[in-house]
Amino acid sequence: MDLILVIVYSLNNYMKGQNRDDVKKGLMVDILLKEDQGSGKLTRGIVLDILTNSPFHPHGIKVRLESGKVGRVKNIIE
Repeated sequence: MDLILVIVYSLNNYMKGQNRDDVKKGLMVDILLKEDQGSGKLTRGIVLDILTNSPFHPHGIKVRLESGKVGRVKNIIE
């Protein structure tokens, strides 16, 4: 039973970056930059703009960070 709870918790946290409603300006997030797709290196920053218009994107909502970097949200830092 505990394993099932861990899997559900992990899926819920992972999916937060895929739903536009979960991504807000001012949130700290980890994004995957296009140039880092091969390595999987994540970049952390504060959301300045939300660039994806659709309510869901399977690879993560695209955002612009305050640093100017653009990528898809992989984690929301709570």
